[in-house]
Amino acid sequence: MGNKIKFPLLAIGVSALISSGCSKENDQNPNVIFIIADDLGWAQSGAYGSEYYHTPNIDRLAFEGIRFTDAYSAAAMCSPTRASIMTGKYPARLHLTDFIPGNQNDNYPLSQPDWQKYLPLDEFTLGNLFSEKGYRTAMFGKWHLSKAKFGPESLSHNPDRQGFDRHFIIDKPDSTFDPEHDPHSSDSIGNTSVGFIRENSGNPFFLIMSFSAIHDPLMESADSIARWRSKQATEEPENNPIIAVMLDRLDRNIGKVLDDLDRLNLTGNTLVVFYSDNGGRHERIVVHNEERGRAWQTPLRMGKGWLYEGGIRVPLIMRWPGVIEKGKVSNEVVSSNDFMPTFCELLGREPEPDVDGVSLLEHLKSGTPLNERNHYWHYPHYHGSGMIPAGAIRSGKWKLIQWYEKSILKSDEPAYELYDLENDIGESLNLADSKTELTMELAEELERWRKEVNAQMPVPNPDYKD
Repeated sequence: MGNKIKFPLLAIGVSALISSGCSKENDQNPNVIFIIADDLGWAQSGAYGSEYYHTPNIDRLAFEGIRFTDAYSAAAMCSPTRASIMTGKYPARLHLTDFIPGNQNDNYPLSQPDWQKYLPLDEFTLGNLFSEKGYRTAMFGKWHLSKAKFGPESLSHNPDRQGFDRHFIIDKPDSTFDPEHDPHSSDSIGNTSVGFIRENSGNPFFLIMSFSAIHDPLMESADSIARWRSKQATEEPENNPIIAVMLDRLDRNIGKVLDDLDRLNLTGNTLVVFYSDNGGRHERIVVHNEERGRAWQTPLRMGKGWLYEGGIRVPLIMRWPGVIEKGKVSNEVVSSNDFMPTFCELLGREPEPDVDGVSLLEHLKSGTPLNERNHYWHYPHYHGSGMIPAGAIRSGKWKLIQWYEKSILKSDEPAYELYDLENDIGESLNLADSKTELTMELAEELERWRKEVNAQMPVPNPDYKD
């Protein structure tokens, strides 16, 4: 990663990749399976260095495909990232910038804008893309892009209205769920996915397996938790036995699908993507308390909800035997915006206007470097994690965070933090004071981007009382 700031050349990058045409592999109409974990941190699998969490099938995908070290979610929470996955657009461009329905309180120094609380039907989604190209399409699991999660109010914007032939929707369990019986529906997602693959083994298919694990509530079989609690390193703050059991079940259901692809001789013609919608939850843990919380996101700072790396840097693994070289590691900076243009090029279709990502296809196939570009985040809300309104930009190895309260309300406190991610992945040393010129350049570029995408800003709250 270079030190020089590179400003976006998205249109050039996308058009250059599209004009290269389709390769022989593209003509085979490969199946695509997109696996989304919920709240899974960057380092919470064996493939990313954990010696505590047991993830042999996720690790298998990394061994047989490509693992990205610098992949990001477009937001630090679920709904905006899922909208980005579906459309290839920044949440700020969509005005869908918080989890649905979001924080309804207005007792903060800034008032949030009137943001978009569902994915509009006129947005072109991955379901629309694959359906248009003759694929059988399915989405099983967490959707979180409708006006409501369930019931009549959700029906108008569920997956079947966004290009998916089949779907069922789940959400995280509540207190009435039995922890002994698949409380996060991971087995249901795995088993239904296997059935869908078998039914469509003779047709090209696009399948999204959208798990609610490892989102809270942390809930699993008592016997399994007890067995895991006896493992060494359970008391380390990065490790949590309940998360370990939830992740083990998720991983086993990925294994069911991979094994079935092998049995049906579909492995070689199936692109499998594994991804997380945002970073993991990060709270301090009281080790001997049954309600001890989640897990630190070491070596990253903070976690879900935050624009520090722990909230937005996520695992990304892609496997396509014979096309993607086995065991590759990529240090390219990529994001959830890139899936739509990648799949568009795969299927020989030009992306819709205003798509913000770029195609990764040539990089996957040949290792061709991506054009350098900036990545941006915008969060004009208050989150339960403690996160307050802010924006961020990553440019090469540099990352700037802008705190909106301090800049909008003209606070005497510094509004910016600057980090060198190449040498400080944990964001421990704020360089904004020592690199003022770079800080201001990045701040100006972040402001330029907000104007380009018509980002909604929070405003001073006249009714706020400290």
